[in-house]
Amino acid sequence: MTLVLVAVLALPPLGLIPLWFVRGNARRAAWVGTVAAGAGLVAALALPIGAGSPVWHRLDLPWAATLGLRFDIGVDGVSYPLVVLTALLTTLCCLYTVFHPPERGDTATLVALLLAVELGILGVFTAFNLVAFFVFFEIVLLPMYAIIRRYGGQERRRAATKFALYTLLGSLMLLIGVLIVVGGTGTGDIVALTAERGGGLSEQTQLLAFVLLAVGFAIKSPLWPLHSWLPDAHTQAPTVGSVILAGVLLKMGTYGLIRVGLGVTPLGAEQASATLAVLATAAIIMGGLVCLAQTDLKRLIAYSSVGHMGFVLLGIATMTAAGVNAALYGNIAHGLITGLLFFLAGTIKDRVGTGELARLGGLRNTAPGLSGVLGFAALASLGLPGLAGFWGEAFAVYATLSREGTLWTVLAVVAALGAALAAAYLLRLLRLVTHGPTAQLVSDAGTALALRRTDLAVWAPIVALILLFGVAPWLLLDGFAATVTGWVTGA
Repeated sequence: MTLVLVAVLALPPLGLIPLWFVRGNARRAAWVGTVAAGAGLVAALALPIGAGSPVWHRLDLPWAATLGLRFDIGVDGVSYPLVVLTALLTTLCCLYTVFHPPERGDTATLVALLLAVELGILGVFTAFNLVAFFVFFEIVLLPMYAIIRRYGGQERRRAATKFALYTLLGSLMLLIGVLIVVGGTGTGDIVALTAERGGGLSEQTQLLAFVLLAVGFAIKSPLWPLHSWLPDAHTQAPTVGSVILAGVLLKMGTYGLIRVGLGVTPLGAEQASATLAVLATAAIIMGGLVCLAQTDLKRLIAYSSVGHMGFVLLGIATMTAAGVNAALYGNIAHGLITGLLFFLAGTIKDRVGTGELARLGGLRNTAPGLSGVLGFAALASLGLPGLAGFWGEAFAVYATLSREGTLWTVLAVVAALGAALAAAYLLRLLRLVTHGPTAQLVSDAGTALALRRTDLAVWAPIVALILLFGVAPWLLLDGFAATVTGWVTGA
């Protein structure tokens, strides 16, 4: 299966070769990107699911032998769902460009950048070596910057620069943390370091390394108060950029916090867990309150990510099996739901010409199909039972309550109030956009807002997975179990 594992990473960037020859034809370029990303998705789905073994598939080869570096990649129950999610959303984004070419810039370059971002994100989710993890982490920066900078809205330059500066700061913290671990243990093997609970590093060294790593990952997640790059990047990015940002790029931070933070520096994570939980709860509340004041559709969805990722971080902070499982589940659910919301927001803005909530009223009267999908996505995002958004947030609160101490009880109660805020701002969104008198712009758009078969081709897989994981959460949770239990118990 090692060849299939390599194919997961190699097939998308190999699509750059035929893409070069069709770069002058926007539609062909988009189809080439779709096929290349789709081939990677097929390879990911072809990887057999491990039965009981913490590591399912692994390829470990010398990289720079004189420096002790190795090209060490693999998948397990924690990384596999994220690998599939990345491949799926990239494929759907490339397919989206077939029917919705960018307003500025050429399609071929945009597709090439999407494939480059996919390579970096897949590398992060499959890296079993700290140095390789850092290298792949950095690969994502430049192509995502270019997507925002070249294909974004009117304020795209400022948003792209802000994204780059914040990410570079996070990368610096991450690099120092990685060097402390590798220098102190003599190895970058994530699996071995996790099995040895830090490879013999002292509690103080682990705490220092964890704080540095956590800051780097918190910027990417993003964790309040290091989140301010996110709304601008989401609002200004093109639709496919927003989908990738929310759907999988943010997951690099939370995944890294679990894989590297909890796995490699568990003693440091335990000492910092209460502080991380307080910051996560603050993110939940601040994200919800700010959403209530938003007047732009994409900006509201962007700030909602701050709150939803707060639940993921809260689950991680509990350092319990239930909490980490909730965080991993929440990662996947948020990627699907928010990816769908950004597809919808981009479609509405393209066809109406604005994302201002006050100018989108009465959408259900003119476009009941589009309005129905938006309502479905909003209900999933607010955590309606039976849809994917419910399980991660509910069990994050449960895991917080399971920790002993007044602080944890208070944080659980406050987080639950944050879930109520999510219901408030999402129902407000539906009231403003789908209900009430039909706005003039919506009326003028007329049949242009009708739900199209091309829309369904992109959105249907996401809708199906939101439903599937909502009614059958064990499909994800059973895969997480073996790896998470080992991390939490130290076994």
